[in-house]
Amino acid sequence: MTNSKDFKIVFMGTPDFGAQILEELIKNNFNIVGVFSQPDKPKGRGKKLQPTPVKIVALKYNVPVFQPKSVNKGEGFDFLKELNPDIIITAAFGKILRKNVLKLPPKGCWNVHASLLPKYRGAAPIQRAIENGEKETGISIFKMVEALDAGDIAIQKSVPIEINDNYGLVYEKLLSLAKDAVLEFLNSFDQLTLKPQNEEEASYAEKITKEDLKIDFNNDTIKVHNKVRAYDPYRGVRSVYEKEEVKIFGSEFSADLLTIENKEEPGTIIAIEKDGILVKCRDGAIKIKEIQFPGKKKITTIDAINGKKLRLFGQFSPY
Repeated sequence: MTNSKDFKIVFMGTPDFGAQILEELIKNNFNIVGVFSQPDKPKGRGKKLQPTPVKIVALKYNVPVFQPKSVNKGEGFDFLKELNPDIIITAAFGKILRKNVLKLPPKGCWNVHASLLPKYRGAAPIQRAIENGEKETGISIFKMVEALDAGDIAIQKSVPIEINDNYGLVYEKLLSLAKDAVLEFLNSFDQLTLKPQNEEEASYAEKITKEDLKIDFNNDTIKVHNKVRAYDPYRGVRSVYEKEEVKIFGSEFSADLLTIENKEEPGTIIAIEKDGILVKCRDGAIKIKEIQFPGKKKITTIDAINGKKLRLFGQFSPY
């Protein structure tokens, strides 16, 4: 039986999701011979170059890290060939691997993807699953092919999405699941049974655009709630409150809020409760707990009421 601890592993990833999976592999004594990550990018007011989270982990453990413009050709591909990996594992790398890379490691290239494939292939699987009101999501580890997220599945694990789970909560659930799944994948590598994806069930999680972040309270309550929580607590959704652009966070849904009868226009603040404001939607109301005004930090909607930034019967309108 092959000992996966002897595999020469090249890991490819960029954000926190990849970084935490990489660290889990290192802590469990897997042989990471090299790491590939996207180039450092300027951030903040000073536009200072910031290393990717994956690069930070690689440097912490003295693992060679490479940040070529492309891993498929030139210097990047040369680095990869020199490492002579048995297997490549990717997680949120953000770059497509071409045929020459996919064919290189004898044990294949494998991706850790945050959805129950074939659903939600692509760039934003967590946000799209929440936005569409899915009751569950999960982690899929699959053998990479040239088509996007289309290879045979080796490991798949699911978690529930509760009605008031936001992106942050679902992300943490999936990250924990992904760390367990990648260890199981490597430790049982010889016993894996691959399952082809059903192309008829495939769906795509398109990259988030500015248009996606606009909220309209003229929609059904559950649709408004799903939109807010899909981008909470980090990005927020955009609205206009009495001619001022704002970001909205922290929605809460309950069946009781669907029974509220009110003749005010959708987008109107119809009640103030101890932990948030109720905003009229097409078929009920939604509780909103946090808001961010231009150039300011995020605050609770109750603080905004007390500071007279929001008021009863104040109006949100489409961005």
